[in-house]
Amino acid sequence: QVQLVESGGGLVQAGGSLKLSCAASGSIFKFSDMGWYRQTPEKQRELVAQLTVDGRTNYADSGKGRFTISRDNANNTVYLRMNSLKPEDTAVYYCYAYRLSDGANYWGRGTQVTVSS
Repeated sequence: QVQLVESGGGLVQAGGSLKLSCAASGSIFKFSDMGWYRQTPEKQRELVAQLTVDGRTNYADSGKGRFTISRDNANNTVYLRMNSLKPEDTAVYYCYAYRLSDGANYWGRGTQVTVSS
C-alpha cells in the first residue's frame, strides 16, 4: 500500500526552479508533521524542510531563503518549492511524514533532482 508519492523532480539548470509534490493518504496527512529530506551517495539523508500540522516551518540552512514548504489540506499534498537551485542541491528528495497520533513514520520512494552548472 503506497502511502507517500513524490513527483516533480527532474533536470534543471543552476538558478532555475522546481516544485516537488508529495501526495499522501488521508489517514497520514491530516495527523502528521510533514517534511522533505534529501540524500546523495556521498552524504547521509538530511533534512531540507519541515512543516507541522499547526503550520510551523523549519528549514535547513542550505535552503533558507530559497526553499518553501507548504501543504494543501484539501488535497492531502505537501509541496517543496525550490528557487535559485545550485548544483549542490542535486540529490534524491524524499517526502516524510510523522504521524503524531501513534508516532508512525512514513517515507516516499524519492524523486531525483539534478541541477546542472
